[in-house]
Amino acid sequence: MSKYYYLISGLPAITPDDHKPAYTVAEFKAEITTALSVQDQKLADHFFFRYDNRNILAHLRATPRYVFDERGVYTEEMIKDICDSMASEDRAPENMQVPAYLAEFVRDYYERFDDTEASERNVLWEDRLSAMYYREAMMCGNTFLSSWFELNLNIGNVMTAFNSRKHGLDREEYIIGENEIAEQLRHSGARDFNLGNSPGYIAELLQIAEEQDLMVREKRTDVLRWNWLEDQTFFKTFDIESVLSYLLRLEMLERWAGLDQVKGKETFRRLVADMKRESRDTLNEFKENNK
Repeated sequence: MSKYYYLISGLPAITPDDHKPAYTVAEFKAEITTALSVQDQKLADHFFFRYDNRNILAHLRATPRYVFDERGVYTEEMIKDICDSMASEDRAPENMQVPAYLAEFVRDYYERFDDTEASERNVLWEDRLSAMYYREAMMCGNTFLSSWFELNLNIGNVMTAFNSRKHGLDREEYIIGENEIAEQLRHSGARDFNLGNSPGYIAELLQIAEEQDLMVREKRTDVLRWNWLEDQTFFKTFDIESVLSYLLRLEMLERWAGLDQVKGKETFRRLVADMKRESRDTLNEFKENNK
């Protein structure tokens, strides 16, 4: 197992309250690419495949005005080559290593997609890809990374179960994965879905799922993730687990920086709209009083 004393010693400290991350995910990806061993780089790729998932789904759907996410493992041209090769030859390009789940998904998409059902099926493709991605990632051979992916699978499924119950939707249609918690969420009618004996974080997650404010719920969920990462890497200071933990926390900070920026723009537009409305109302009142 490789040690990364120099790399980790030079990383700036980060906290959940940081508004501007020390690195972007893309910058950190570029830095660790030359530092990690071949074996550890393959582990890191499991994280970056998330962005490839979005890129390949957008390519298959020909999503208009989609901005290609450069944080993935594959370039835009490589994504196109993967899809073209799967469509014409039913196999990934020979000069490219493509994870089995991704090749399987593209094959499945081309084989089963029916234009007459596009409006219904497009809703489910993303869930199908997520389920396949989590299944393969949880079998990566690294206990830390496997547990991380299972944590996120459980978080997504718990939130989905609560939302489905709230809106009267069929949980079985939206819960993904095949672990014990997924099965409980699909079939249990109990308020807590009979998850009392599940991993320790589940009790906290069930409380978070009850939160009505979506932004607060998102923040609390990421704090749960953040604390989990710190607990899991406490005794692995210079191991690949700590490098991956830093990467995962950077991604959280980057996402929140983007959300805060969007929220700020929305607030500004709302203030401008309110000012215009107040000005218009004042003008109309002035006209009425001076007819």
